Amino acid sequence: MRSFSGIILFFLLVLAVDWYFFSVLRFLCKKQNKTRKKILYTAYWVITLCAFFYFVYLFSQAGNRAKLQEQVYFIFAAITLFLGKITGILFFILDDIRRFSLFMGRKVFKKSVSLNPEGEKISRSQFLSWAGMMAGGGVAGALLYGFNNKYKYTLHRVALNYPGLPHSVKGLKAVQISDIHSGSFDNKAAVEKGVHLILEQKPDIIFFTGDLVNYTVDEMDNYIDLFSKLQAPLGVFSVLGNHDYGDYVRWNSAEEKVLHFEKMKQLHARLGWKLLLNEHVLLSRNQDTLAIAGVENWSARSQFRRYGNLKKAYRSAEHAGFKILLSHDPSHWRAEVLPDFPDIDLTLSGHTHGMQFGVETPGLRWSPVQYVYKEWAGLYENISSGKKTQKLYVNRGFGFIGYPGRLGILPEITVLEFDS
Repeated sequence: MRSFSGIILFFLLVLAVDWYFFSVLRFLCKKQNKTRKKILYTAYWVITLCAFFYFVYLFSQAGNRAKLQEQVYFIFAAITLFLGKITGILFFILDDIRRFSLFMGRKVFKKSVSLNPEGEKISRSQFLSWAGMMAGGGVAGALLYGFNNKYKYTLHRVALNYPGLPHSVKGLKAVQISDIHSGSFDNKAAVEKGVHLILEQKPDIIFFTGDLVNYTVDEMDNYIDLFSKLQAPLGVFSVLGNHDYGDYVRWNSAEEKVLHFEKMKQLHARLGWKLLLNEHVLLSRNQDTLAIAGVENWSARSQFRRYGNLKKAYRSAEHAGFKILLSHDPSHWRAEVLPDFPDIDLTLSGHTHGMQFGVETPGLRWSPVQYVYKEWAGLYENISSGKKTQKLYVNRGFGFIGYPGRLGILPEITVLEFDS
């Protein structure tokens, strides 16, 4: 019942935004002839209502695997239109505040103050309204531009410096990828370029930190031949993300979901990846031992189901010279790794995608996702009172979901290089 109420409130909000935007459109078109206004108004409401009712239809199809790709591109169109309108409305509200302030000024001070002084070629209301329309169009245009960036794979080279670095990782080159989300792909040739870019780095070891699919294993059918090419001398190690359990699909039975999970495990094996399910492996290198531990999805956020068991994964790895943890959700690091496992040297995560939207320049790093996740992209470090250095790296994601694009936060291939 609570969920249904939330949906009703969301639809009312969307309609309120559309009506407010339309009222400004009428204001700007008041000098147009009746025919033009009729065409413009009709087109606006046809597009708006078609989008609205199509959204209702897709909501009724939630969990229908035949409609998944259709949902992705509709959500993209809906986000583009809605964010453009919201941006424009910010300007409209500014003008309404200005007009209300002048109105109250006349009432209080008994003075006649014109909302639009004589001599202005364009009224202030018109200026702010047109500015809002242009800003909204700019946001929508930027999101459309980001559509072209979804396969623009970017290398992030990260030097990892630790005091007293063990021999097991000295000179080690690792590649991390995360959040492939194969169900969103629509250009196999572009994905293949990303796979080749990984192989060109000639890594000693490769890590995948979860979300191989959006919903079901069959999304990988057309890409197994590509990702099975990922090989490295020390192996390819992987963990599961929140999307890999089939939790977002309407299954016919509990048994069908269990079968899907078995297929997911088999899929990692077909790719030649060692899937770590709350377990670890010990690798011998340079006469020293490296522990690679992997947990199932573990999140500090209540909306994600928790499958991980780090105590189980860590057991018997205590004496390894260096310990790397693969954990899909970066909130795990601060919630459990730092307080309870101070000798885990490096945690590798993904999940956030950097929200596929933001700004990253030498002087500014910002994304809306930072208000949800404290660690959301790049390298983070914690030095405990015992001078033990623990690091977390959050990969920005190889694929995409929801918004089929990238704006400011490009898809990432991480090259982790340990001091030699």
